[in-house]
Amino acid sequence: QVQLVESGGGLVQAGGSLRVSCAASGRTFSSYAMGWFRQAPGKEREFVAAISWSGSNTYYADSVKGRFTISRDNAKNTMYLQMNSLKPEDTAVYYCAASPKPCASGSYYSRGTYDYWGQGTQVTVSS
Repeated sequence: QVQLVESGGGLVQAGGSLRVSCAASGRTFSSYAMGWFRQAPGKEREFVAAISWSGSNTYYADSVKGRFTISRDNAKNTMYLQMNSLKPEDTAVYYCAASPKPCASGSYYSRGTYDYWGQGTQVTVSS
């Protein structure tokens, strides 16, 4: 069992930056594929970014590519999402997710790949 806790959300102006974190419990964090998803009001939860267990492979939604950077520190059991050049359409609750299973590259984008989810952190970007 893995518990995930997000933090770092808040209110920021358009064009600004924010970093959200995901702290994981358990001693096997370094073996998990990890991902960030987001859900805006009235919309489905969508993929944002993902990272392989070693951090050597990263994946991004087209809407955030070039603006967001995903990273992880396995020694600290923590994953990060650095968000730059934020836009009002980035406003959402951001969720981190973990998969203990080996992932093919195409599977990182799917919600069904991930077995564990955090409670989410609100990110609001004002115009």
